[in-house]
Amino acid sequence: MAKTGPVLIVDDEENIREVLKLYLTKEGYQVETAGDGEEALAKIREVRPQLIVLDLMLPKKDGWEVCREVRKESSIPIIMLTAKGEEMDRVLGLELGADDYLSKPFSPRELVARIRAVLRRTGSASGSAAGDPEILTFPGLIINYPSHKVMVNSKEVEFTRKEFELLWFLARNEKRLFTREQLLEKVWGYEYAGDTRTLNTHIQRIREKLGEPCSRYIITVWGIGYKFEVTA
Repeated sequence: MAKTGPVLIVDDEENIREVLKLYLTKEGYQVETAGDGEEALAKIREVRPQLIVLDLMLPKKDGWEVCREVRKESSIPIIMLTAKGEEMDRVLGLELGADDYLSKPFSPRELVARIRAVLRRTGSASGSAAGDPEILTFPGLIINYPSHKVMVNSKEVEFTRKEFELLWFLARNEKRLFTREQLLEKVWGYEYAGDTRTLNTHIQRIREKLGEPCSRYIITVWGIGYKFEVTA
């Protein structure tokens, strides 16, 4: 039985699209494909995929531009395909809102594992487990997971999905200290690779959006990481 919603494969190499479509179909996924950035954006609006596998090097509109356009109006999970060893590509892609990356060449089996992990993480793992609250309330701050809304001093403030997931994760684990490596793995889902700029940038943006005094709830423990704690 096919899983809900198609996976959109965006790559300018037809053989890659066909191999991945064949493999993912056998795994039970519905699959749509696109060969360039403009076709990808049209397909996204047409079929509303549950996840996008997005190559960075595309004709007409590259993967970064496609990612920017998608993030303006949607939180559809995105796995970016990057050239092997291109660390800056990965960092930029994650900062633009990608949920994971995979370096070429890769095996279809690994891609399926990444798809499952991202869908599990974005669908439920960052959310509430049985018995956990779905709405967190602190002085001047309300975080509503089902609606992905944040109210700061009674006013709604917009957060990107990754900003929201990071804020939710820290707040849901109030007073618990996490290392930067743990937060990268828990929220972004990839192992620490020696660069925490993406995490630090998101923390800075969250604090700016929370403003005073709520920004003080996110505490930096120098040399270790971050925790969420409401202090007097």
